Formats: sequence, C-alpha cells, structure tokens
Amino acid sequence: MHTRNKSLAAGGILLAVGLAVSSCASDAAPGATPDKLVLVTHDSFNLSEGTLAKFTDATGIDVEVQAAGDAGELVNKLVLTKDSPLGDVVFGIDNTFASRAVNEGVLEDYASKDLTSAEEQYLLPAGSGLEQLTPIDNGDVCVNVDHEWFADAGIAEPATLDDLLEPEYKDLFVTPAANSSSPGLAFLLATIAAFGEGTAGEDGWQDYWTKLVANGVKIDAGWSDAYYVDFSGPSSDGDRPLVVSYASSPPVEVTEGVTVAPTGALLDTCFRQTEYAGVIAGTKNKAAAEKLVDFLFSTTVQNDIPENMYVFPVNAEATLPATWADFAEIAPDPFVVAPDEIDKNRETWLSEWAAIATP
Repeated sequence: MHTRNKSLAAGGILLAVGLAVSSCASDAAPGATPDKLVLVTHDSFNLSEGTLAKFTDATGIDVEVQAAGDAGELVNKLVLTKDSPLGDVVFGIDNTFASRAVNEGVLEDYASKDLTSAEEQYLLPAGSGLEQLTPIDNGDVCVNVDHEWFADAGIAEPATLDDLLEPEYKDLFVTPAANSSSPGLAFLLATIAAFGEGTAGEDGWQDYWTKLVANGVKIDAGWSDAYYVDFSGPSSDGDRPLVVSYASSPPVEVTEGVTVAPTGALLDTCFRQTEYAGVIAGTKNKAAAEKLVDFLFSTTVQNDIPENMYVFPVNAEATLPATWADFAEIAPDPFVVAPDEIDKNRETWLSEWAAIATP
C-alpha cells in the first residue's frame, strides 16, 4: 500500500521499527488487563497521530506498533516465531498470504464480533478455515495512467492488459517485482487470472509476460520506486506514464481546486487486495487482543485509513474524504484468484515469473 510512515510517540503509543527492537507478546496474569499490547504490522501501516491513543483512553492499554516488512515478510516472520510470538495482534496479512498464515497455525480463532452482513464481501471463503481474519481495508491493484502525458503525446490510452502488449506502449510501463512487492504480486495474479496457465509456446500468463518483457516493461524492486521514481505522474519525475499502483492512487494526486484527476486507474486490469487483522496464536492477552481487533474495525480507525494508507475502509459505516468520493473508483469486476490456489501455487508461479522477468 502507499507508504507514509511516521514516528508515533504520543498518547501512550510506542513504535518499534523492525524486529531488531526487542518486543514480544505482552505478558499479563491470566484474566488481568495488560499494560500494553504489541501490534505487529507491515511497513506501510500508518494512522493519524492520536488515533491509537483513543484505544488507550478507552481501555487503559498502550499499543506498541512493530513493523515487520511487507505482507509476505510479515507472514514469514510470524511463522518462524510462532513458538515465541512477536506480539498480540497482527495487521497486514492480505488475501495473497492468508492461507499460509492460517495453515501454519499463527492465528487464534477470532473474527471481530462487530462484523455485519455488509462486510461479507470482504470475508474469506466460508469453510476455508480462514475465518480467523477480520477484514480491515481493501484496494484494487491496477495499472495507473498519466492522463496528461498521453494527452500531450497524442497517444490513446490503453484500457486492458492486452493493450499493454501493443507497440505504441513499448517502454512506457513500469511495475514492482512480483517476488519483492505486494502490489507486484497482485499484478502477477491479475495476469494469471486473466490468461490462465500455459505451457511453453502456448498462450497463458507465461506467454503474456514474455511478450510484456519484450515490449519493454521495467521491473522495479518495490512500489515506491515504480510510483515515485519511474512513473511520470505529478508525484514523480519519471518518464513512464503507466504504472502498477492502486485504484485509490488518483485521489492522492488531486490538488486543491482541481476538478479533474491528472491520473486514473485502468479498471479492467485490477486485482482486489484485502488486508486483515487477527489475534496472534500464543498471546497471553487474548481478550484484550480481541478488543484491539475490534478497534481496528471501528469507524475511529476506518475513517482514518484512506488518507493515511490510501486504501478503502471495509466498515460499511465508515466515511470517505471528499476527494475520494469524487475521484476514487472501484473496479466493477476485478480479477480474483482463490486464496487456496495462491497458497498452493505461489512459489511455483514466482519461480516461473522470475525466469521470464529477470533473465
């Protein structure tokens, strides 16, 4: 997700950056209210100063935020440390890694008691064993387009994944890598959903990527380099007018008084990404941890998500900033891949992708 990390040190909130800062699951006597809960997150977690302090005000419990890398790295660390848990609650497991987290037993059996039927669309499949995760936010990972660049160049904008293979878009597209970036993996999954499995010399996502590489796609290690360095949009000085980002990125580019967003999302290229929170298995503070999961789902946090993590809240009672209501779009029919299919094939797909994309 878009990253705007801040140091939080007020209102009873502590921030531990990385796992080098020692912090493990807080330890209180059974049934007692702990002084502190440790919230383990991906690196892009961010809320306005004072938001988490409202949890402290309501419960008397401080929240220490511990960043643990991107979504994949976060899950890996939870798995590697499940015998000595890193914290009490996790935020940032997405639908591309949910199956692994559940199958590895790193989560307690809890989903927020405040979920309603309005949020059913974000839940992982019933009976999948993934009911241990509470949806917190979602965003469509899509190809973003610099409208002004294409208008100035007199070139029609692409609309579909197939269009990106056309010669007029050679050397115009940049994406973060699938093996080192959550949006990059989401884009790979969009192509897998769109083109299916192929074999050598036959159509399939592998053939699509071979053609995409031949058409000059640039592959960066992470989203920040792709969006802020190589993309030609207002936030960057790059020269590529097509980039993998989010459908919620265009509102961020809108300045005061502007009536037309300078960038847009190609809604026929999107993969829907949902992020979840859960109680970490082995916490000694399960009841308090459940309250923190409920808090992350509350409108207090949900209303704060768009302008800090640039994704959509999932709580049906949450409100969006005015620019989002005007400029943010949601893909009507995003590409999807079932979580169990992702879990079963992720490493094979990434290995095949790397052989094509990083010769």
